[in-house]
Amino acid sequence: MSPKSVFITGASSGLGRGLALHYARAGATVHAIARRREELARLAAEAPGIVPVPLDVTDTQALVDAIHAAGDLDLVIANAGVGRPNSARKMDWATTKLLFDVNATAACVTVAAALPRMVERNSGHVVAMSSLAAFRGMPGNAAYCASKAAIHTFMESVRVDLRRTKVRATTIYPGFVKTELTAKNKFPMPFLMELDDAVKVMTRGIERGAKVISYPLPMVAFTRTLGVIPRSLYEPLAARVRMF
Repeated sequence: MSPKSVFITGASSGLGRGLALHYARAGATVHAIARRREELARLAAEAPGIVPVPLDVTDTQALVDAIHAAGDLDLVIANAGVGRPNSARKMDWATTKLLFDVNATAACVTVAAALPRMVERNSGHVVAMSSLAAFRGMPGNAAYCASKAAIHTFMESVRVDLRRTKVRATTIYPGFVKTELTAKNKFPMPFLMELDDAVKVMTRGIERGAKVISYPLPMVAFTRTLGVIPRSLYEPLAARVRMF
């Protein structure tokens, strides 16, 4: 059944925006969370049913309050994320903290705050956005890869705990998608996917209750190949790659 009440973080652009429009146009009430009020207002003007909620997901209390204020939610998508290069050769602690605060802490808090009412009702679906970058330490992206790996492990444990309940948990592992975030990248992005195509893959997977959703398939295969390369070979090879 299509969700009637949806909560999405990072809804002002990219994957979050695409998901918000999809569910709103399908008839759901979508609580759209983002920092940028102007972008949220533009989003709300595009489809009925979108409830703009301007807040910064790193403000933990505001985030938790917004989830509780939204009432009984059918679907919660912890999508908010940031990506910035942060090579260990010139590591910036503030950038490292930001990446973990947004990509890992805020996402896990979003899921954690939504779960108690879902478990009580024995109904609902939590989704968290990881990345194909979660499976290997990519050059220049220590904090990004690690923050997404945290989501991978967190959601796996959540699924273990939710067995024998009717509450579902899905982890999404996108590759490169044409969004505001990837537009800043100065390096080649293999198998770059159109946003509309990515939204179709994600929403179809969510609808069927998939535990994991990974795309695009060629990038998934490439990432799996990287995953089986021994560390003694991978690290010297990766060190020769210049992404920035």
